[in-house]
Amino acid sequence: MWRRGRPLALGLVLLLVVPVLAAGTALRLNYTGELREGTKTRGKDAIWLGHAWVDGRKKDADLTAFAARIKGTGIRDLYVHAGPLEHDGTLPADRYPRARWLVDGVHRTMPGIRVHAWLGDVLASEGPEGLRLEDAGSRAAVVASARQILDAGFEDVHFDLEPLHSDDRHYLSLLDDLGALTRARRAPLSVAAHQIDPLPAAHTALGVVTGGSEKWWSQEFFGQVARRVDQIAVMSYDTWMPLEGLYGGYVAQQTSLALEVTPEGTDLLMGLPFFHEDDLGHHENAETVAAAVRGARLGLGRTDPGRERFGLALYVDFAAEEGDWAAYREGWH
Repeated sequence: MWRRGRPLALGLVLLLVVPVLAAGTALRLNYTGELREGTKTRGKDAIWLGHAWVDGRKKDADLTAFAARIKGTGIRDLYVHAGPLEHDGTLPADRYPRARWLVDGVHRTMPGIRVHAWLGDVLASEGPEGLRLEDAGSRAAVVASARQILDAGFEDVHFDLEPLHSDDRHYLSLLDDLGALTRARRAPLSVAAHQIDPLPAAHTALGVVTGGSEKWWSQEFFGQVARRVDQIAVMSYDTWMPLEGLYGGYVAQQTSLALEVTPEGTDLLMGLPFFHEDDLGHHENAETVAAAVRGARLGLGRTDPGRERFGLALYVDFAAEEGDWAAYREGWH
């Protein structure tokens, strides 16, 4: 029986292994080549900041130190965690008691820097608990929360809703409603975005294998989102990549895929891993800032080197180390 079964077993192994090896080789090759001249910061970078900036833990001295930290970089936008939203889309006002202190302090110490309220919640897309975008009342409450946060003094609003499955029409409807509000208030609408299918229909295949969990968006859906917002930041980390060369090639690929469908009038930012963990989704020795910066520059240079509305987004301030800041400055400035 073993002899008769060997060809079948070998065939199954090849069916699984060969595509993985081919994809890995392609990503590694994608990380090679010369960096194109001019693929440096455009002064449109961003950083996600933790909740300590609005709950009273941060003081004037912290603000002064942070202003010195980002001086001379391309950072223009601060995504300051002011949530999370409740599962019904509402936002208790006591979650951001020091918002006015922060906004006024940033304007005083960092002229030209914009302060976004970073709002988000877990979606009930893969479990019973969370925000339900299919509920019209919940979507209306999210819009009301955005209005509330703008009234509190924030200049912009940045949404991060996860896990958000590809082709979610309710999310697109929410963005349409949010866009109507932010345009009327002359406030940019910004979102954090999932990664794009590295292979056609990869999100569908993963959903079948995992029983509903999806990691990627289709490129078409990414473009639909990008056309509805002023700024879109790709969460190009937690990629499962085990080696630095593979991760850098993956970021280069993601950058090209995103550039292809992001309108010229929308800011496109690629996320950098300013944090250090080792688990199935993120290997800190592979997902380095240096590899992400080089990958983003390679993708930009190959796809749209003249794109001005392009930048990097740093996740996250409270987990960053000196080496992360150094790699960002050295590779992108």
